[in-house]
Amino acid sequence: TISYLGFGFYYDTSAQQFKAKPHAKSVMKYKKRMRELTCRSWGVSNSYKVERLNQLIRGWINYFKISSMKTLCRELDGNIRYRIRMCIWKHWKTPQNKEKNLVKLGVPRWAAHKVANTGNRYAHMCHNGWIQKAISTKRLTSFGLVSMLDYYTKGVLLVKLIERRVPNGTHGGVRGREITQISLLLDRGGFVVNGAWGCGGCQPPPGSPFQPQKSPAPYMQNESPYPQKP
Repeated sequence: TISYLGFGFYYDTSAQQFKAKPHAKSVMKYKKRMRELTCRSWGVSNSYKVERLNQLIRGWINYFKISSMKTLCRELDGNIRYRIRMCIWKHWKTPQNKEKNLVKLGVPRWAAHKVANTGNRYAHMCHNGWIQKAISTKRLTSFGLVSMLDYYTKGVLLVKLIERRVPNGTHGGVRGREITQISLLLDRGGFVVNGAWGCGGCQPPPGSPFQPQKSPAPYMQNESPYPQKP
């Protein structure tokens, strides 16, 4: 398979054209890095793992967002959530603590007692339906984990809307009416057009996935309080 700057190419028979996708080697490198950041034996907090994982997800999606990879993102999302569940399950340590936390997360006490006192391995336990219900996708999202599929879908929508033209050759027509509509579609996230945010140089709101990246905190540079994973 041809590889160019990490991209591979395939022929889409329905669209009758060649399209880009992440090359198999690029996917392998991503999976390797993802496994390093979700290693159960890495002695840092789960919130720090999620923070580093989000950086990897955003960077990878931003680079390959012109590719066709919705199925790949859905598959990798499931793998990431599975590995985060293993980290959380190990972090709970004792059966008593596991049972208490499962009950807090809505699992019936009889089921929590049975699951917490099962001696199976972490990998096997995190396929358990009760654990998946307790540490659900919604709860992982509220914990701060970025969904690859959601982030990729927003990026594709953004690229398609920016590429739209009107007869006079401008983005969105006169006075950026289309830009305002895009901003609303993306929860008022805004986007960069010729160095300006949204329409008229307005700034994106806090929490927007498209807001400018701030300089990393000191602990993300050289003064990390945690042991860094190679």
